[in-house]
Amino acid sequence: MRLTRAGEYAIRCTLYLAACGTGILVSRREVAGAMDIPEPFLAKVSRQLARAKIIQIVQGAKGGYRLLVPPDKLSMLAVVEAVVGGLFLNDCVLNPASCHRSVSCSVHQVWIKAKDQLRQTLAEATFDTLLDRGTCSAGHLAAAGVTRPPSMTI
Repeated sequence: MRLTRAGEYAIRCTLYLAACGTGILVSRREVAGAMDIPEPFLAKVSRQLARAKIIQIVQGAKGGYRLLVPPDKLSMLAVVEAVVGGLFLNDCVLNPASCHRSVSCSVHQVWIKAKDQLRQTLAEATFDTLLDRGTCSAGHLAAAGVTRPPSMTI
């Protein structure tokens, strides 16, 4: 399985907003520039994140994005599934009726176990933990002048 570009951009956007602090309004241009996300693509994934109530989109000249979920309560799984949907490694796991052997197939059982383990790993990875450990985006965050503020809330 390969994470889509939309999923990657959604994680980058959320990571940046988490570093800025829950409830802090950040301009779309700032997020796009700091995290190397094309603005049109950011607009698309942000709508999906907003639909999932992970972020709020504020319209207007002084608008932008605001993280609604505290980083310690927000997992990578929630962000990825908000943008790409449920994680399935193959058709028989997504739709067991697509294969009449699914019930007794040993390969099907391995696919289910792998899917469950992937979901568990992503569910355990909260944005708070990612920020505490340092991230692949630390350079982008520092260049944008973002230092992780002490628990800022709405």
